[in-house]
Amino acid sequence: MLGALATPALAQKIGVSIPAATHGWTGGLNYHAEQPRDRLQAAYPGLEVVVVTAGSASEQANDLEDLVAIHNIDALVVLPFESAPLTGPVRNVKRRGVFVTVVDRGLAEAGIEDVYVAGNNEEMGRVSGEYIRQRLSDGGDIVVLRGIPTVIDEERFNGFMAAIEGSGINVLDHQYANWNRDDGFTVMQDFLARFPKIDAVWAQDDDIAIGVIQAVRQARRQDELFIVGGGGMKDIVRRVMEGDSLTPVDVLYPPAMIATAMELTALKLMANVPVNGRYILGSPLITEDNAEDYY
Repeated sequence: MLGALATPALAQKIGVSIPAATHGWTGGLNYHAEQPRDRLQAAYPGLEVVVVTAGSASEQANDLEDLVAIHNIDALVVLPFESAPLTGPVRNVKRRGVFVTVVDRGLAEAGIEDVYVAGNNEEMGRVSGEYIRQRLSDGGDIVVLRGIPTVIDEERFNGFMAAIEGSGINVLDHQYANWNRDDGFTVMQDFLARFPKIDAVWAQDDDIAIGVIQAVRQARRQDELFIVGGGGMKDIVRRVMEGDSLTPVDVLYPPAMIATAMELTALKLMANVPVNGRYILGSPLITEDNAEDYY
């Protein structure tokens, strides 16, 4: 379909700026940013896609300057390393007449971007909560490992808490684990030491879940509880696919959203398709029955 829509025009450039692969989800993000590049360039003669990664907000800000000054981009697809520090740099790119698509972590100022593509964070929390509520139909004690203090985390947490409200499920404690497996391990060790009975763990993120799994197995309590992560990391999806009782499900927060953003931007740039607006992707439950589709 892309090839049919493509209309040869003057050479156009899309710059793609994303965080470096510092953990599992951003690793998937990097993979899905590289994959569509060749496909889009083949579908649209005259299109060039430049992908750059940054290890910090300041590095990403410098990358944006280079994409405009050196690569002379016509469109930008950006997943901000952090929202506030990248708002000004992205605004400066927009002022140069560049079409801007923002992915996942929104900017601190509304209205800068032409297109916004993201996962559904509230749904991610709700789907997780609904599954735990269904499994613990008679109530139970759970612990929650959150991400970092951000709007994204609040949306996930609020969606989760709303889903379990009135269920008889007791949240023993919730702590930030920074979407990091080492912090997940440390926080879960503390929970295991303080709470002799834990029926389930909502880890929110698959990197956190990896640390939780290690702590639970080290404490030899893997037969007492189950863990629900999120993101769709390959290792966790494989465990679900194999019927691991400790990680029976996962909830998707698709890193492939970057590919969706790139494809929408290419449609706008090369075929003048009206794509402006917000594109919010779903967070389906990954089970043993459908895990192969997401692996």
